[in-house]
Amino acid sequence: MIDMTWLSAFLLGAGCLAFGYLIGIRHSARLFRSTAALTDTGTPITYRKNNNQLKPAIEIEKLADILEDFKMVLVVRNDLKMGKGKIAAQCSHATLGLYKKILHRAPKALNRWEMCGQVKVVVKIESEDEMLVLQERAKALSLPTHVTVDAGRTQIAPNSRTVMSILVGCCTCRTC
Repeated sequence: MIDMTWLSAFLLGAGCLAFGYLIGIRHSARLFRSTAALTDTGTPITYRKNNNQLKPAIEIEKLADILEDFKMVLVVRNDLKMGKGKIAAQCSHATLGLYKKILHRAPKALNRWEMCGQVKVVVKIESEDEMLVLQERAKALSLPTHVTVDAGRTQIAPNSRTVMSILVGCCTCRTC
């Protein structure tokens, strides 16, 4: 009777292992295909999930070869008069939004940011117009940005732009 118990436990474990292996293989194929291709110039191409288009790596990825430190700057709109908890939630959305945006398009820069402690600097800005001007300046410098838009369920109006996140490379002098 004991031999059958061990045998059934072994078979159950083997079945679970095989099932997990099949699931892992299916999901890992999606992860690896995202960074496999290169263009004629050697620029990495990544797979974009939402519309199946190939898109080149972000320019900040080239900075990762030169710079060691990266910071994420979170620009919070001061004119919305959000509470502290709301600001924290919106900053979290902005951080995650930018992270997801650059995960496959600038992995080396993202890794450098993670390795230097995922530094985040929070600053305020006085209006949506100033935020949009800042975003255009960041884009002109080829810096990745993400603007968080609130659903408007709690403190502020729907579709309000609340926080913008920007990934920037910085020097190693520790003064910036």
